[in-house]
Amino acid sequence: MPRKTWRHSRKDYPEGVVAVLDNGGRSLDRYLVVYEPTVMDVTLSPPYIKGALVFPILAMNAWPTHPQGIGMHFEVVGHRPTAGWGTGQKVIRFEDLPEECQMVVRYDLEEDAKRKEDEDARIDRS
Repeated sequence: MPRKTWRHSRKDYPEGVVAVLDNGGRSLDRYLVVYEPTVMDVTLSPPYIKGALVFPILAMNAWPTHPQGIGMHFEVVGHRPTAGWGTGQKVIRFEDLPEECQMVVRYDLEEDAKRKEDEDARIDRS
């Protein structure tokens, strides 16, 4: 089954990144990277959602791989996180992320590409 292509907030984003947000330092996890969603069945308490959109998110500061840095993954179910509306977040260029943050995002994208290749290979064998 072909994968849906998602609209990116900016055309300069790497394939697989939907948005890069910066809250200007209002919190320790200053940067948010929103990846392309997957469709899966999700159990929240209490509802069960069949075919929900799940957006993987990476929240980080400028040093996500440092022992005292912040780099955490989580998921948002059902809607795409956006900037504005009083959140203090702004859409930024990928190149405006600190170099270490860009490195972590590229690593995530490489790992996701490997996972998708493995999935496709399993489907082809069935």
